[in-house]
Amino acid sequence: MKIAILVREETMQRCTGKGCLNAFFQRKDAFAAYGDHAELVTFSHAGGDLDRKIEMMIKNGVDVVHLSSCMRGKADNYEELAMRLSEHFDVVGYTHGGEEGKERATIMRKKLAASTDAN
Repeated sequence: MKIAILVREETMQRCTGKGCLNAFFQRKDAFAAYGDHAELVTFSHAGGDLDRKIEMMIKNGVDVVHLSSCMRGKADNYEELAMRLSEHFDVVGYTHGGEEGKERATIMRKKLAASTDAN
């Protein structure tokens, strides 16, 4: 299982990613269901050239994209981003902390069946 974590660009200006990375490597919170076979292949912010990032994640065999907990809490485009990513990947809408967000529900989307990835 290949995992990507996308974080909020503005948050990355001041965040080290410790919460997301600890949750992944300790297999807790959003990553509790993954066994030792899960591999983190992408840790990036969601800004910039998203099409290129999606292309590279497809090329690198990403199965699941986790949107960081800061995305759920602060990103205006959280739902839109999850929908776009679900064209190619399963999407889990948080990384660490509680599964339910304080202000919005956590998105959990399976890859859309109609997607055609060129591998």
